[in-house]
Amino acid sequence: MFAFESQAHAYLRAAATGRGGRAVRTGPFTVGIDPHDAGLFFNYAIPDDGAEPTDDQVRRLVETFTSRSRTPRLEYLPAAAPLVEDALVASGFTAERRLPILTCDPADAPAPRVAGPVEVLLAETDAQLRKVAEAQGEAYQQPVTGEHDVARLRSVLDRGGLVALALDTASGQGVGGGQMGPPHQGVSELAAIGVRVAYRRRGIASALHAALTRACPSVGITTPFLMPEDDDTERISQRAGYRRVSEILHISLR
Repeated sequence: MFAFESQAHAYLRAAATGRGGRAVRTGPFTVGIDPHDAGLFFNYAIPDDGAEPTDDQVRRLVETFTSRSRTPRLEYLPAAAPLVEDALVASGFTAERRLPILTCDPADAPAPRVAGPVEVLLAETDAQLRKVAEAQGEAYQQPVTGEHDVARLRSVLDRGGLVALALDTASGQGVGGGQMGPPHQGVSELAAIGVRVAYRRRGIASALHAALTRACPSVGITTPFLMPEDDDTERISQRAGYRRVSEILHISLR
């Protein structure tokens, strides 16, 4: 078993447990449930390393989700649990996508640079967190920002993570944002980088990557990683010093 995959799995389990303490154990799985949001990316399971789930264990996993009105779904690194996918597929699960995982030495991240009157800073106040949430909402086509979105970002900070804001200094509007999850044994995921449509192609996403990565040592993060969703996002990540090291599988039962 590879060391990085085990570290990443340990981080994902800790992250699931940290979301309001709503993680559930069933068989060889840790299931993270968001009590406020049924979104796929807030509700998923991670298998134990080396797990060999039985049909009955997969059935109980499915029930753990459906009894809470959630889609049965997993996000995990197949290299750490190579026998899990076949067991899931045999029970009707279908792979959604396979994404590369990249990591970076924070010391290798370049200084953030942005074209135009935009400043990238680490968010601290609730007002700044709301600007981040609003920018992320537009970027991910979820424009309605509620108190829960701000509270989720506040929780990231309170548990030792980082949140970055790209601010239009002329208008005071938040135009982009991203976060580094609360670390577990030095490992953390850089995620939710989003930029408003009108501000794209100015280097803001790259600057958010760089700012968050360079700030990692200040909160004890030694091994940041991320999961780019497409080639363009991967190129942006690579400009911030990231490189491929593994793969993650998203798989669900619809």
